[in-house]
This record gives sequence, C-alpha cells and structure tokens, in this order.
Amino acid sequence: MSEVRAESSGSVSKKPSALAQYRWFWLLAVLIYLSDQLSKHWIESKLSYPTYGEENGAIVVISGFFNFVHVGNTGAAWSMFHGNSVPLAVVALIALVAIYIWRKAIGLNAIYTQVCFGLLCGGILGNLTDRLIHGYVVDFIDLHFGNYIYPTFNIADSGICVGVLLYLIESFKKQD
Repeated sequence: MSEVRAESSGSVSKKPSALAQYRWFWLLAVLIYLSDQLSKHWIESKLSYPTYGEENGAIVVISGFFNFVHVGNTGAAWSMFHGNSVPLAVVALIALVAIYIWRKAIGLNAIYTQVCFGLLCGGILGNLTDRLIHGYVVDFIDLHFGNYIYPTFNIADSGICVGVLLYLIESFKKQD
C-alpha cells in the first residue's frame, strides 16, 4: 500500500510502494531465481545424479569445450568449504537479511545498485533453495579450456559473480 504525503507546494503525492521503488532489484532477483531453478529442474529431468564427463552421459553442447552435467556442491565457489552446506545456508540467510536491513546504506534506491543486488540476491536465493531441498547446490555448466577444466557452476553462481563484480566496479569508480 502506498503512503500519502504532503509536499511543500501543498499538493498531495504518493510515496511509491517498495515493489515500485525497488523494481529493478525485484525484476532481476526473480529473473535470476526462476531461470536458475528452471534450468536446474531441466538438468535433473535429463541427467541422473551425479553425471560428469562425456563417457558418463553428459550432454555435449560444444565438443571439448562446453557440456551440461549434473553434479552437486556442498561447498561454496570452487568447492571451498566442501561439506559445509548447512553453515553456508545460514551464511546465505544472514547475507539476505543484512542486505534488507542495510538497503538504504548500500544505496539500493539507485538503479545501478538495484541491478547489482538483484543479481546477487537472486543467485543467493537460488543456491539457498538447493541447499534446503537437496543438501547441496546443483551445478551443471561444465567448461573446458584445453587441459584446464573450469569449476562447474550454475545460473545462480553467475548472478552472484556478476552482481558482486558490477558493485565492486562501481565502488572503485566512486573512490576516484
């Protein structure tokens, strides 16, 4: 519900609702969350768990470079803190609550910041959902660069990384 306030000119205006005020945040958070969960559901319907490698049934998109696999990660990025899915779920919840509490301090009313945190929060929520349902995060994007195999990831991970990177870039610009 919108709050009515009187402006100095004597006319009455409506304060935008939280949904309208943070529309880019909500749009991107929901978009990342839904695309993440739908893509994971698709992978779960196509590949048994765990599936990794062409010889084990991975879906080859570009031979020698890009596969869809179905693996689980009980850790954080690059499997750091492997086997700590519950503590990482708690950290995710704390992060979401902290972002909500300090939304004004981080400037969430600015569109650029809404984009950054929409990507970040959609990703956090996507991976948190997996941890609560499966006890691990479903990862499925498998990239190979010659002999180097990049850690398998998902859309939520991409949202988190891009959101943080964009926010850091903006933060460094403000220091100039």
